[in-house]
Amino acid sequence: MKLNSKIFMAGILATTVMGAASANPVIDVYAGGMFGAGGTSVYWDGQHENESAKSFGAVVGIDIPLLRIEAEYNHITNDKFDTNDAMLNAYFKMMSTMIHPYFGLGVGSVFGGHADYTGVKTDVKSSVAYQSMLGLTFDILAAPIKFDIEGRVLYAPNFMEIGKDKPDMLQYDARLKLRYVF
Repeated sequence: MKLNSKIFMAGILATTVMGAASANPVIDVYAGGMFGAGGTSVYWDGQHENESAKSFGAVVGIDIPLLRIEAEYNHITNDKFDTNDAMLNAYFKMMSTMIHPYFGLGVGSVFGGHADYTGVKTDVKSSVAYQSMLGLTFDILAAPIKFDIEGRVLYAPNFMEIGKDKPDMLQYDARLKLRYVF
């Protein structure tokens, strides 16, 4: 009986939260996709390599006045490596009419994929990752769509092993996001 009552209470809570979100135009729940282009720098044992890179990803989140919280997945690729990252982001917005400047911070993980910086393919290991973002959100008034243009810098220390060395990765890119508001 306890399990059934917990499931029932969780259902009531979820219905209440989703009902409040849909009834209140100040709270937006969204999902979207993104594309980014920029570069990747990898540092190890006094060496440094720069490569152009692309990223593709998806986001889901909640947008309230002055704050946006979002979960993000990206696949990052260039000529030397490909990897994934999963991040939890917080964005702080400035209120305006149709264009909203913002900055954000995120923490998560880089995982999976492989790299080839020494002529030998090396697996990318799971590593903590940090990112910061700066951008503009454009509201499209005739549709439930928001469009973001942002710059991002992602840092992942010790994201793989090259011999005894554990290189750091710095990923920087300009990204375009399209978010659909439910």
